[in-house]
Amino acid sequence: MFGMSELAIILIVVIAVLCAKKLPELARSAGKSARILKAESRAMKDQDDGAAEPRVIQGETVTPGTDETTGQGQGQGTQRQ
Repeated sequence: MFGMSELAIILIVVIAVLCAKKLPELARSAGKSARILKAESRAMKDQDDGAAEPRVIQGETVTPGTDETTGQGQGQGTQRQ
């Protein structure tokens, strides 16, 4: 019968024949993905090599249980009927 390597070759040939129109597009897409991954990897290395300064993100604190719009606590807002 067939071994694993023969089945893999047959499968690759069948996929190549059936998807011949899409192969250039798939190869182009794979190349773009590889370039993006390489560029991001290089950028992360460059960022790690630089001065390690902590990033400060400005924001506001909201205490749990308060309504942001009225400033009312839970159960102290307007009643609905």
